[in-house]
Formats: sequence, C-alpha cells, structure tokens
Amino acid sequence: MDFWYALVAGLIIGAIFGFILQRGRFCMNSAFRDIILLKEFKLAKAVAVSLVVLMVGFAIFALSGVIGLTPKPFKPWSAIVGGLVFGVGMVLAAGCASGTTYRVGEGMMGSFVAALGLTAGALWTGFGILDTAKDILQSVTVGTKLTLFGELSALTPWFMLIVGIVGIVLMLVFWSLPTIRRKVKAKEPLIKFENFKESTFKKGYPWWVTGILIGLILTAGYIVSKGVVGITGGWMDISLWFTSTDSVMWAGFIIIGLIFGSFISALISGEFKFRVPKEGFTLVKQFLGGLLMGFGAVTAMGCNITNILGGVPQLSIHSIITGACIMFGAWIAAFFLFSMWKKDK
Repeated sequence: MDFWYALVAGLIIGAIFGFILQRGRFCMNSAFRDIILLKEFKLAKAVAVSLVVLMVGFAIFALSGVIGLTPKPFKPWSAIVGGLVFGVGMVLAAGCASGTTYRVGEGMMGSFVAALGLTAGALWTGFGILDTAKDILQSVTVGTKLTLFGELSALTPWFMLIVGIVGIVLMLVFWSLPTIRRKVKAKEPLIKFENFKESTFKKGYPWWVTGILIGLILTAGYIVSKGVVGITGGWMDISLWFTSTDSVMWAGFIIIGLIFGSFISALISGEFKFRVPKEGFTLVKQFLGGLLMGFGAVTAMGCNITNILGGVPQLSIHSIITGACIMFGAWIAAFFLFSMWKKDK
C-alpha cells in the first residue's frame, strides 16, 4: 500500500472509528463481562448488530468483486489458548484492544499502560521470547480457509448474506418490535431528530446506533485496505517505527487516527481528563493484562477486532472459536476477580 494512501486513509478511518467507539462506549470487555456481572446485554447487543452489518457488507462487496474474503486457516490450539488468554487479559487490563486504545484518547493513563503491555506482549510473541510457544500452538492446522460451510468458495458470500439478513430480521423482531410497539402506543416518535448536533457529538449513542456505525466503518476499512482492520498489529507497527527503520503504515495510522478521534469526541463532550489509578497495583494489573492480550492476539492471529469483527462475519471457524474463547476467558477472569471475591467478603 502506498505510504500517502495509507496515511490519509488510515487516519480518516481510524479517527471515525475512534469517535464512534468513544461515543458508544464500545468495549468487548464490558460487553462480555457485564453479561455475568450485571446481567446487562446492551453492549453485547451492539456487538451482535455490528456482526450482522459486517456480514451483509462484506458479502455485498465480495459478490461485486470489490474485496476478496480472507477467512483464516483453522488452527485449533492457537484459537483456543490465544482466545482464552486474550479474554483473561482484557479483564485484567480493564479493556479489550479497541477499548484500551480509545480510552488512551480520553486521557486514561491506566489504559496507556495496558497498551504498552499489549505492544510488548505482541512483540515478544511475534519476534521474541514467546515466539516458540506461539509456533507450537499454531503448528496444527485444519483446512486452508475453513468456514462454517466448508472451505472458502464462490458460495461463501451468499451464505454470509443469508446468515446476515436472517440475523437482522431476528434482531428486528425480538429487539426492535417491542420498543416500536410501545412508542406507537404511547404516540412517541420512533426516532427523535431534534438536537441532532448534540445527540451526534455530545450524547452517548444507543447500542443499536453504535453497532450499525461500527459495522459500516469497519466495512469501509476493509474496502479501503483490502483487509480486516486490526488493533494489535497497529500498536506493533508504531513500536517498530520507533525501534527500527520501518515506516508507519496502514495499521499504525489506524491507531493514531483512533486515538485522535476518541480525543476529539471526549473533548467535545467534556469527558477528556488525564486520570491515573489511585492504587499503583492497578497499573501493574493493567500492564499484565496488556501482556496477556498481546500474547493472545498474536497466538490467535488477531485480537478481538480482527477475529470477532473481521473473521466471524466471514464465517471463519478459526475466528468463531477464538471469539468464543475470548468471551469464556473474560467470564472466567470476571468470576475470579469480582464474583468470587464478593462471595468471600
């Protein structure tokens, strides 16, 4: 990819992505953890909405020949171990890869420390002391580009389109219709257009708006870059720029744009503030969580954004297993850190 194209496109896509993440408070750590801790499903629903939007978007542009699909080869051990470790790590870090990154733009120093851990863990796993462990876990491969409907073929985009449309219909029926009926009965407007400027730039987005917007911007990111948008690779890209002669490219500019977009969003809404955790141990825990996320992301060939919002819409078996293990890892860590601790108290 040409440098200037990567610079402009990466910064624009990243900035929009960061703005949406900050306004929607979108973080998969919160989405998965809150299911068992708070019985709260709004962010989980946002993840589901973004998945079906991405599925339909990827399918349409694949069928039109604009993009090529890239489901990962199924590496069962790397998916399971990498996913579980990443899930545990994001609970310790208090944010997934994208959640950690957008919170850096809000001025949260704990998230910055977690991002440093993420970068270090990824580099050690990709090129350093953990490289052998990663290679062993990735040594077993099943299929080349294995999806739910077999190896990637000309029919894969059609399967994606069907699954995505069915998902949208089911969400409309079970999640939207009850609200629509209630508003119609109460003679309330279905969508409020007053104070559009304030709702767009200052107020938090509803979960369904967040899901749709994330699906659209990541679809655009795939089209622009001819590949899935990722977070961990971007932090690695920036680090290698500091430590070698390599130039920052697409993945790195995504991170820079994302932090800038989040910063602008937080500044406009009055939410930007430099914050440092009161307890020093919190920073240690977040750095450790970042290290685990870095190891998990490189081992599983992608973080939560790459696998869950990039691979799952392509019906990739590897990404589906990785995503499920990320969720289970988050649940395990949340249980031991919060639920079990409260019971002991």
